[in-house]
Amino acid sequence: MDDLVTERLVLHPLTADDARRLVARRPAADDRWAPGYPTDGDVESARDFLDHCAATGDPRPFGDYEIRRRSDGLVIGSLGFHRPPGAERTVTIGYGVVAPARGKGYATEALRGLLALAREHGVVCVKGDADLDNVASQRVMARAGMRAVGEDARVRYYEITWPGGVVTGRP
Repeated sequence: MDDLVTERLVLHPLTADDARRLVARRPAADDRWAPGYPTDGDVESARDFLDHCAATGDPRPFGDYEIRRRSDGLVIGSLGFHRPPGAERTVTIGYGVVAPARGKGYATEALRGLLALAREHGVVCVKGDADLDNVASQRVMARAGMRAVGEDARVRYYEITWPGGVVTGRP
């Protein structure tokens, strides 16, 4: 599967080898990890990806992606789908960027790219959530076009839907 390129980023689909390096926190000679990458969340997501690959095979394009800056090639975070879509054509996403890269719009840009990819592949609903005190993550989802649909004592839930599931190509 090819990289997904946005204005400032490259979303690189993880392979099982990439995920194993993340879990071990040992970059290959040609990996360009920004300081602070991978975070504990990146490692947890890579473990989940490997478990999914072992159980049902590689889920791409509904797997995990490294977020790389086009300007310098540094991996500044990751994002991806928790699982491939089921019969309802719904997916749940997660994302994160290292602290030095926050506040620059990278997470929003990456999420917009992932949402476009989901839509292109027939997904009709994408869900996400953020802790109530994680206002920055809530803003990322809102800026990417997702809307708040509820909350509980700990989490605010977001989603975006496309009526009828019409696959229209990247917006």
